[in-house]
Amino acid sequence: MKIMIAYPAIKGKGSPMLTQNRQFQWMSLGSYIFPLVMASAATLLHRQGHDVIWYDGIAEHLSQDHFFHKIANEKPELIVLETKTPVVKLHWALIDRIKLLNPEIRVVLVGDHVTALPAESLHKSRVDFVLTGGDYDFSLKGLVDALRGKSSLPSGVYYRENGNIKNTGKFSLKADLNALPFIDRELTKAHLYFEKWKKREPFRYTMAGRDCQWGRCTFCSWTNLYPSFRVRRVESLLDEIEMLVGEYGVKEIFDDTGNFPAGEWLKKFCNGLIERGLDKEILFSCNMRFDFLANRPELTDLMKRAGFRKMKSGLESANQKTLDRINKNVRVEQIVEGCRLASEAGLDIQLTVMVGYPWETRDDARRTLDLARSLMARGYAEMLQATVVVPYPGTALFRDAVKNRWIRFEPVDSWERYDMTEPALKTVDMGPEEVMRLCSRIYKSFITPRFVMRQVLGIRTMEDLKYVMRGSRAVIGHILDFARIRS
Repeated sequence: MKIMIAYPAIKGKGSPMLTQNRQFQWMSLGSYIFPLVMASAATLLHRQGHDVIWYDGIAEHLSQDHFFHKIANEKPELIVLETKTPVVKLHWALIDRIKLLNPEIRVVLVGDHVTALPAESLHKSRVDFVLTGGDYDFSLKGLVDALRGKSSLPSGVYYRENGNIKNTGKFSLKADLNALPFIDRELTKAHLYFEKWKKREPFRYTMAGRDCQWGRCTFCSWTNLYPSFRVRRVESLLDEIEMLVGEYGVKEIFDDTGNFPAGEWLKKFCNGLIERGLDKEILFSCNMRFDFLANRPELTDLMKRAGFRKMKSGLESANQKTLDRINKNVRVEQIVEGCRLASEAGLDIQLTVMVGYPWETRDDARRTLDLARSLMARGYAEMLQATVVVPYPGTALFRDAVKNRWIRFEPVDSWERYDMTEPALKTVDMGPEEVMRLCSRIYKSFITPRFVMRQVLGIRTMEDLKYVMRGSRAVIGHILDFARIRS
């Protein structure tokens, strides 16, 4: 079967953050994160003998017309699209246009939005199948096998039959991640994707688990996709890293598991990097919770020795009441302690913060800004990332927002307004413009003379210079992103 896994260009307010993103935003400067699960799906289907076309019009800056010319020329039998809340209406229109071009093409939607509201897309568009849950690779293989008459439909599939919407029940997450082949980096054009903060090239992504050991934060859309946590064997990830180094000369890796596995797994992984000599070959970065770092100096020291460079960690808010309400299961003191231990070990921390909580006052929001500034000033954090709180469908925050009438517009028919060009939620004493200005201020706040001097003094190589230049452009882009607001 000829199968196209596609991220076609979509017309909007910039470059859409769609691939492998737990939040959505239109960006002034494109950010292209490797969609690891979709890449795994492409690899798995290719290994099964299918003709797989990987098409990313967003990362390759290809027009929407190019996408339809590609369909006309290649004539795929199945097209798979990943969608998110702010662009789901645009994808419905794309699907209807695909059907006008060739009604015989079957179209599949995946993603956190359609997992939360699977029947909606079947009502609103001519999509043929909606796959729920986050194991797109296993479920796509199961769907293709069923279409070829080799098996019944897998669990978690929504479809039409005689004009009625049917489904195969709740999706399953029982598949063994260790059974998956390593992603085919050439088939999936892995060179297109990177983090703006990369220091070395070639840069690639891995994914040790799906998706977070805690997995209960009320704002996280991926809790719908992965309500349980599974992790690969340490040896599997080490083997993949060896392959990336040996076959592609990879020098830096980011693991995009929602929270990198901790405890004994992490210790074994670090020791494995050292034993295989990979600590001298690569820089390694990941997402990590603060409570896994606090009071563990022996762990942060081991991570540094093993070649770890950066950790993305969620501060979210400096107010304990907010951390409790979003079920973050971390204390402000653990955040500060985790930052301190990481920085003392020589690890870089990228803090993520959110503004626009419906229960926070202006003073609460400023407290978060002040803590972030303080951590940056003390050298406990290297970088800040700010976003506006968005209550995505399927999350506990969305249910609370609907119940309490926190959403500033009609909750269901206005999906395009969940795109972070305006706050989705009302706040206690801030208007939408002030919330957006605060996000912009957070990005501006760490550009102090001390920060600039630290960056300049850290330049030792051409890679360091490129890193500083990319980072500067990214910060300016983020400031511009939050300078605009939907009228």
